[in-house]
Amino acid sequence: MGDSATPRFSTWEHAVQWLGAQPGQESLVVAANYDDPLLQAADRYWRSQEWQAIRTRLPATRGAALDVGAGRGIASYALARDGFQVTALEPDGSSLVGAEAIRQLALTSKLPIAVTQDFSERLPFEDDHFDVVFARAVLHHTHDLTAVCSEFMRVLKPGGRLIAVREHVISRAEDLPRFLEIHPLHKLYGGENAFQLHEYVDALKSCGLRVDEVIAPLESPINFAPQTLESLQHEIAKRLTRGIPGLMQLAARFLAMRSVWSVTRGQLTRIDNRPGRLYSFMAHKP
Repeated sequence: MGDSATPRFSTWEHAVQWLGAQPGQESLVVAANYDDPLLQAADRYWRSQEWQAIRTRLPATRGAALDVGAGRGIASYALARDGFQVTALEPDGSSLVGAEAIRQLALTSKLPIAVTQDFSERLPFEDDHFDVVFARAVLHHTHDLTAVCSEFMRVLKPGGRLIAVREHVISRAEDLPRFLEIHPLHKLYGGENAFQLHEYVDALKSCGLRVDEVIAPLESPINFAPQTLESLQHEIAKRLTRGIPGLMQLAARFLAMRSVWSVTRGQLTRIDNRPGRLYSFMAHKP
């Protein structure tokens, strides 16, 4: 997908349609959960290591959940499968990647998912309404982090939980153009963005949310999915040994040891300055 051959699209739906038709892009389409049938893609997400890790951070009491920027509804499906009454907030009306896709998914799966077409900057819900606000790759698209986090704070019930996952982080503001240049989908439609780590944390805290956990890129499959822990360790071993047979397998087995992986992950996190690396945030309303 070189610059000269890559078209620009006015809608995300058309961009995804074009991407899905390109030879050799199947793995990218599947990794982004844009493949069909949608029910199958949503069920795969529900069974993924990413969702398994998210599930451990959901409240034990299954109440009302808001899925912000729900896209085609894979997280709405997962929340509903796990017992929540879900409201999916998605401004795009598309039948492929937007609100109409979620409606069809709810109908096909017979799960309790209601759909509201609106934006996250001004949520059309009453105060103290949701037990969970879930946002997957949402915050980095906003222009005003503090305003959006304040809205999340407002609609959460006291004690309610915010789960904001897979947010792009840059080390310096000057890194943003480089991140946008290497992003595999930004050239098709635009709309990508990234903030510095402290900007996310400051926005969450400034509106009164209590930050419980900041999850680093290599700390959980929440961030490194669709890779599994095993495939991630294998890739690191391959890079460390330059793919030398035997030595690579030995390094992978060594990294799989819990104590070794803990130290290695910490060291790699400290030196990781990749523009656009993914962090996740867990917070609650006091």
